[in-house]
Amino acid sequence: MNVTIYDVAREANVSMATVSRVVNGNPNVKPATRKKVLNTIEELGYRPNAVARGLASKKTTTVGVIIPDISSIFFSELARGIDDIANMYKYNIILSNSDQNVDKEINLINTMLEKQVDGIVFMGGRITDEHIQQFKTSPVPIALAATVDPKETTPSVNIDYEKAGYEATELLIENGHKHPAFVTGVEETPANELKYQGYKRALESNQQTVNDEVVIRGDLTYTSGIEAVEQLLQHKEHPTAIFVASDEMALGVIHGIQDKGLRVPEDIEVVGFDNTRLATMVRPTLSTVVQPMYDIGAVAMRLLTKYMNKEEVTDSNVILPHQIIERNSTK
Repeated sequence: MNVTIYDVAREANVSMATVSRVVNGNPNVKPATRKKVLNTIEELGYRPNAVARGLASKKTTTVGVIIPDISSIFFSELARGIDDIANMYKYNIILSNSDQNVDKEINLINTMLEKQVDGIVFMGGRITDEHIQQFKTSPVPIALAATVDPKETTPSVNIDYEKAGYEATELLIENGHKHPAFVTGVEETPANELKYQGYKRALESNQQTVNDEVVIRGDLTYTSGIEAVEQLLQHKEHPTAIFVASDEMALGVIHGIQDKGLRVPEDIEVVGFDNTRLATMVRPTLSTVVQPMYDIGAVAMRLLTKYMNKEEVTDSNVILPHQIIERNSTK
């Protein structure tokens, strides 16, 4: 049978209130009594019941984290930032995989709430009206990480995706390329749309027209990068530069170019987005937009703790700085 707080109190010959104060770190316990209770806890192997403690304090010190793909390097680095700050503030996390499926995302939000979490960090693609309704009616705070709510109704942490898209495209144009291609996600999420708007602004500010034939939509995976190159090289005058909306897809683009007997960057320059570990694993190494994934996760978790603990929040929609690292996939 499970050891209870009653068993500890009886064995240590103290009240259950005293055991509770020791377990919860209350300083109003004599050192000798505290030592006796802790020794008894260790001898009996007592583990506090988180559910019971939650009912008493109305807090479970647990945070739900919903991410699209646990296996993704991009989201795993975000999750690590969340977890490190959660540990710092003594919260445990429950991590769930949503596959960017709206029905599954909504179901997971409700499941997390049923588990009495104190807050939720949500990462997804497209924020729908159904999402907004769930966020508004949630009894606990919710913060978005690397996820854009166009209406800015939910606290969030992101970078300026439009500006980043502009700067990545501008780099290629400054290197002498006309009409660089853009390979992005198939779903028109706010973040991808902002990257496209930045791409478009860079072309127009350099008196270049947007050619939809060189805007290819994939699914942000390695394979879709290879497939995008297949489409782009079908053009008689194929692009000599490609801006890609994710590092993983950019790796596919580089290998797709090489599979066709062309060279990167001599024949085609490539710029990625995210600066995941993949960027330095490919050859040539990938020039890319640095999206500080770990920092986004960490700041989102800290923002959530402020709401959970009713601290003052001066900025509910945080924009972190980004930069471009030039490596060997550009000249």
